[in-house]
Amino acid sequence: DMEVACSGFVYGLEICNGLIKTGKYNKIILLAGDKMSSITNYKDRTTCPLFGDGVGAVMIEPTAEETGIMDVILHSDGVGYEPLQMKAGGSKYPASHETVDNAGHTVHQDGKVVYKYAVSRMADVAGDIMERNNLTAGDVDWLVPHQANLRIINAAVTRSGIPPEKVMVNIERYGNTSAGTIPICLWEWEDQLRKGDTIILVAFGAGFSWGAVYLKWGYDGNTIR
Repeated sequence: DMEVACSGFVYGLEICNGLIKTGKYNKIILLAGDKMSSITNYKDRTTCPLFGDGVGAVMIEPTAEETGIMDVILHSDGVGYEPLQMKAGGSKYPASHETVDNAGHTVHQDGKVVYKYAVSRMADVAGDIMERNNLTAGDVDWLVPHQANLRIINAAVTRSGIPPEKVMVNIERYGNTSAGTIPICLWEWEDQLRKGDTIILVAFGAGFSWGAVYLKWGYDGNTIR
């Protein structure tokens, strides 16, 4: 159980990747998602329209082929404590009538601060992982950004230099499902994916935390369903 919010899927992939590499594990199922409806303040019109409930699952296993997780970059710096948080909960501020009445167990965010950091961090880490692996925008078949909101996605994509037609976007259907957004995108686009496709996953979440995964898709999606 990892509490990295919207960055949870990319963090989870790196942990599963490391466990597979130990040789002790053969198949790992990674579940990623959040029930945002339980922690949304519906009186706060600046945040409640953004979120949705969703979850995705992937199975990770060893392969002798040049496919799968090729590289991962993860970051966390702690500067996001104030602008994106739940103000109550845990052992420091356990649930009480006061914390519930003050909406302390719901998401609070400073949208302007989150926007600035999300755009710069996602674009930068996507660029970093591409540079580290000698990839150009033309080499990337698909970019899968965390579905925070459309403005953040569009701004980050513009900075990355990857053409919009190579970017998976479904936020208009489900909203921000936190850790679930990236695996849900992969599921919806699966039929279009081909073995060997170069895919960049990029996420930004609470903490602040952010990261990118460079992977080579392992199968032809249209042969599975």
